[in-house]
Amino acid sequence: MIKFAPQLINLFATLILLLSFAMISQRRIVSLINLFMVQGAALVAASFLLAYATHQSDLYVSGILTLVLKVIFIPWMLHRVIRKLNVRWDVETLFNVPTTMLFGIGLVIFSFSLALPISRLSSSIAGGSLGIALACVFLSFMMMITRSKAVPQVIGFLSMENGLIFAATTVTNGMPMIVEFGIALDVLVGVLILGVFMFQIREKFDNLDIHNLEALKED
Repeated sequence: MIKFAPQLINLFATLILLLSFAMISQRRIVSLINLFMVQGAALVAASFLLAYATHQSDLYVSGILTLVLKVIFIPWMLHRVIRKLNVRWDVETLFNVPTTMLFGIGLVIFSFSLALPISRLSSSIAGGSLGIALACVFLSFMMMITRSKAVPQVIGFLSMENGLIFAATTVTNGMPMIVEFGIALDVLVGVLILGVFMFQIREKFDNLDIHNLEALKED
């Protein structure tokens, strides 16, 4: 099992990247949440596999935190929010899907070029996956800036955090435990605040299009 750990981790990394591409091209909010949940599950599997291969127990805790937050709690809460807000429309994007995919491919090429010198210095068995992790971060950031609805932007933020955790895991075999708990707490609080924010937008404007905020004038 340990012998094939680098190949399996690269497999999960590739799956995470493919899910990022699926998310930037997805127009249904429910499907977007489900893709985020599967991406979190792939991150959990990669963390557990790396923990088994390197014998670092901290990575098991990191995987459990990701499982509880990103695979179970946050998707459940987002599904509950969109049911309460009666969100059933397709996600509006700044660019069409083919253009978005072309930009995404360009970001992947840039990410691999940026990560190559760092990957050579890493002693981790999964150091070669850094380019994929950075690509996931950039793709998630692109999803945030090309969507006009609040819910997809929240999912883009959470997916970007997935990429950052995967980058830290692949290069350094995990972050200090206090950092893991700090990030988990920040993500949880951030999602709760964003949930309240979405309800306030819906109550004020009867939809979740953040462009409505531009109509607000200071007194």
